[in-house]
Amino acid sequence: MALKGPISVTFAQVFPHGCYVVGEVEPVKDFDASTNGRFVQTRDKQSGELVWQVPVLDADPEVKPAQKTVSVKILAPVQPVPPAPMPGLPITPVEFDGIAVTPYVNGSGRLAWSIKVREMHTPRPMGASGAGKSAANGKENAA
Repeated sequence: MALKGPISVTFAQVFPHGCYVVGEVEPVKDFDASTNGRFVQTRDKQSGELVWQVPVLDADPEVKPAQKTVSVKILAPVQPVPPAPMPGLPITPVEFDGIAVTPYVNGSGRLAWSIKVREMHTPRPMGASGAGKSAANGKENAA
């Protein structure tokens, strides 16, 4: 099979109804390298970049409630900063670029997707040039 590794996708393919930051950006722990009292952050196997994660709420009305919140992994040399909150909204809209997904079978034997991204930013206005374009790395969501 020609497909190996992460599959490049667009933001609109992963989050057609948008998504919202619902937690903090945190480093992803490398469980194999970390020891008692010593935290080691995971590095991406392909790029070597540090891996961070942020929980987001998928705004797709057809997604089951238990699957609405997904973890998006961000590859970056320093901790990414989410967009500034929008006045009057309890959650922050976000958009990602450089998205790639990797399928896997989760602990309950169901198909799931790891989502990795290269960039996190404020959503572009509808119809803006380049809106919805994305290509390279990460989210986790059981299907």
